[in-house]
Amino acid sequence: MMWTTIMPPWAQPCRKCLLHTLVFRGGFRCLTAAKERRFDVQLGAAVRRRCSTVQSDVRVRFAPSPTGFLHLGGLRTALYNYIFAKKHGGTFILRLEDTDQSRLVPGAADSIEDMLEWAGIPPDESPRRGGTLGPYMQSQRLDLYIQTAQQLVESRHAYYCFCSPQRLELLKKEALRAGQTPRYDNRCRHLQAAQVQEKLAQGLPHVIRFRLEEGVEPFQDLIFGWNRHEVAQVEGDPVVIKADGFPTYHLANIVDDHYMKVSHVLRGSEWLISTSKHLLMYRALGWQPPTFGHLPLLTNKDGSKLSKRQGDIFIQGFRRDGVLPEALLDITTNCGSGFTTNRMGRTIEELISEFNPSKITTHSALIDLEKLPEFNRIHLQKRIENEKQCHLLVKELKEQILQAYTAEIHDREVLDKDYIERVLQLRKGHITSLRELLKPTYSYLWVRPSFSSQQMAALTPEAHLIASLVLKLIEDQGEKLSVDELSKDLKVLAKKTKATKYRDVMKLLRLAISGLQQGPSVAEMMVSLSPAELCHRFQKLLQLTDNS
Repeated sequence: MMWTTIMPPWAQPCRKCLLHTLVFRGGFRCLTAAKERRFDVQLGAAVRRRCSTVQSDVRVRFAPSPTGFLHLGGLRTALYNYIFAKKHGGTFILRLEDTDQSRLVPGAADSIEDMLEWAGIPPDESPRRGGTLGPYMQSQRLDLYIQTAQQLVESRHAYYCFCSPQRLELLKKEALRAGQTPRYDNRCRHLQAAQVQEKLAQGLPHVIRFRLEEGVEPFQDLIFGWNRHEVAQVEGDPVVIKADGFPTYHLANIVDDHYMKVSHVLRGSEWLISTSKHLLMYRALGWQPPTFGHLPLLTNKDGSKLSKRQGDIFIQGFRRDGVLPEALLDITTNCGSGFTTNRMGRTIEELISEFNPSKITTHSALIDLEKLPEFNRIHLQKRIENEKQCHLLVKELKEQILQAYTAEIHDREVLDKDYIERVLQLRKGHITSLRELLKPTYSYLWVRPSFSSQQMAALTPEAHLIASLVLKLIEDQGEKLSVDELSKDLKVLAKKTKATKYRDVMKLLRLAISGLQQGPSVAEMMVSLSPAELCHRFQKLLQLTDNS
């Protein structure tokens, strides 16, 4: 049921709260809005829920299944939960839903938490960090689920089902043959107590199913507005405890959210339809449900679904390829909604500051991973400009240089902190990752180039003169080489030749310095190297001219 009215005084949220349970889609407005608007209000206890839980008592969770490694879609869900918690001084929980034991992937559980920490959004409570309301792996909470399921059975909100897998498969095939959606026919909900006890005494395999009832109450989703799905009309009674004694998602998630005192559930929109089913369980157990918000899907730029089979959406892969975590967080929020601005280069602190859940739309977030290098370039430049972070980059790049060029390095000075930092400062804003500095284009920074007298002669007959002029320039400049000054000096130097054009002078200098025909400006290449190393390379040029 849904109608429009003016929000009554008793429904106004506390003005101290930055998030308003009542202020969302379907006509709701932020309290800071200047104009009066109309509101959709569901009269009842749900609307009167106290907003004291919206600030200091905010507890949200990210609850992936370790049946695979963390991917972009999961990272985005975790990020919105993390930002939501930090925006309101709350707690971010990592809970691993490992009840599907047959599909668990070795190492996935640890990797998920590793990737959250690497991304800069570590949980406050988790399997690794612990917490007062753990344990945080569902396989360690089985007694709690069994206890709750028994409570539902005793209150006649659930029942034992003894239908065999063969019967269930037959029901499915018959439904498909008739062009219908497969559903359980609720046969075992009609068993008499004596029949149930007899079957249990015989040790027959069984599950526990929740009894769906009609009369689902509408709920206010933070993003999609008022929703109501009469699940009993389209679904059979769902299994809550499987034959192996493990719970299904439908039971485990509400039990854990209740006992972990989760205040807000922010999850993917694929769970929106199931929420009415979960609310029936909350009502059957007499528990107060959390506030729900279903995030629109993260999709490819063409609107197609992100698929784990793409292979390039796993966070481990991005890390391995040199993508910075802040760049990943930036691009996954930039393509979506929920923020007061939409600009590139935002830090996690800025994302938290600019977060406004009332701005989250129901439209899918289209991510264009072809733009990721640009996001990485921006954030790499920020790191280089930060003294502390730059020191870490120097250390990381040094290790990569040693791995790539150990046998070829002639001058150990290229491994010095000051040298590597100078390279980073000169190349900031141009490179998209540290790995780029290991490509052949930049090999001249770490190893001495090789070139032939034929290459030299093809450019100019005045190579000896030009090399001599450059060596004199280096001697005069000393250690005070700068890109701007060198650019001017090189133009003056080129005019001292008789038969060589400026561009050919630059080609010769580039050849002597790097052995390449393209790259940064010659002045920048010279400033990157030390005067001593420059002298060594131009002395080699002189020797070639003498021998040719």
